[in-house]
Amino acid sequence: MKNIDRNLFKIKAKRFLLGMNFTDGFIYKIVIYTLLISFSYIYLYPVLFMLVNSFMSVDDLINPGIKWIPTTLQYSNYERAMAVLQIPDAIFGTVSYVLKVSLSVTISSAIIGYGFAKYNFPLKKIMFALMLATFILPSQVTMVANMLIFKNLGLMSTQNAMILPAIFGQGINAAIYILIFYQFFKTIPGVLMESAEIDGASQTGIFLKIAIPLAIPSFIIVFLFSFVWYWNETFVTALYVGGQVTLPLKLQAFRASYNTLFPPGSPGSELNEAILLAGNMITILPLLVLYFIAQRYFTESIDRTGITGE
Repeated sequence: MKNIDRNLFKIKAKRFLLGMNFTDGFIYKIVIYTLLISFSYIYLYPVLFMLVNSFMSVDDLINPGIKWIPTTLQYSNYERAMAVLQIPDAIFGTVSYVLKVSLSVTISSAIIGYGFAKYNFPLKKIMFALMLATFILPSQVTMVANMLIFKNLGLMSTQNAMILPAIFGQGINAAIYILIFYQFFKTIPGVLMESAEIDGASQTGIFLKIAIPLAIPSFIIVFLFSFVWYWNETFVTALYVGGQVTLPLKLQAFRASYNTLFPPGSPGSELNEAILLAGNMITILPLLVLYFIAQRYFTESIDRTGITGE
C-alpha cells in the first residue's frame, strides 16, 4: 500500500513539476516567467530611471544614498520642462505634423501594396526589388540628391518636403509598410475578387469595398509604426523641414532654450539632470499613452497581417 502511495506521489510530483508534455509544468513556467520578467526589466529600467529621477531635487541627485525614492517630489521640474518645450502648443504641432505624414504614407502604401499583390504588369519583379532596396539604403546615401530635388521644387524647409514623398509612397520606411500590405493582400482569395467583378463591381469598388475592410489590421499596424517612426525621427526632419517642428527636435535644443527662458545666474534657475529627464519623459509620454490605448489592436493586427511570415 505504501509503495502504491509513493508511486502516486511521484507521478503527481512529476506531473506538477514537468507537466504532461513539459511545456505546462511548474519548472517550465518558472523559467519562462523569469525570462519575461528579466527582459521586461531591461527594457523598463531606463523609463523607470527617468521617471524617478525627474522628480528629484538637486540634493537628491547628488546624494549617493538616494536611488529610487526621492525625499521630496519636485513638480517644478516638469513645470520648467513644459515651459521650455512650450507645451501644449508643441504637442498639438507635433501631432498635427505626424498625423499628416503618417496618414499619407499609410494610404499610399496600401494602394501600392495592393497593386503589387493583385496585378501583373511588365517589370513587376524588378520594381518590387527596387522598392525593397529603398529600405536597405540608408537615408544618408540619398540625402544630397533629395536636397537638390526639394530645393528645385521649392520644398526645402517646409513640411511638404516630408508630406509629398509620403503621398507617393516614398516616406520614411515606406518599403516595409508596402511589404506588410503586399503580404496581407496576397492572402485574399482571388475567387472573392472575381465574384465581385462578375457582379459588376469596378476595380476601384473592389479595392474600396472588399480589400480595405479586410485590411483594417494592416492599416492599424502600419499607422502605428509610421506614427512612432515619424515622431522619433529627428535627423531627416531637421534636414528637410528644419526648425523645431516636433517635440524630439525641441528636446535637442532643450539646453539652449532653457538658458534663454531661465538665464544663468538667476536664483534657483540652474539646469540640472532632473529637469532634462522631465523633458525626456514629456517627449515620450504621448507615445506611451498611444501604446496603452492601442496595444490590444496592435497585437491583434500583428497576428492577422502575416508580418511574422505566416
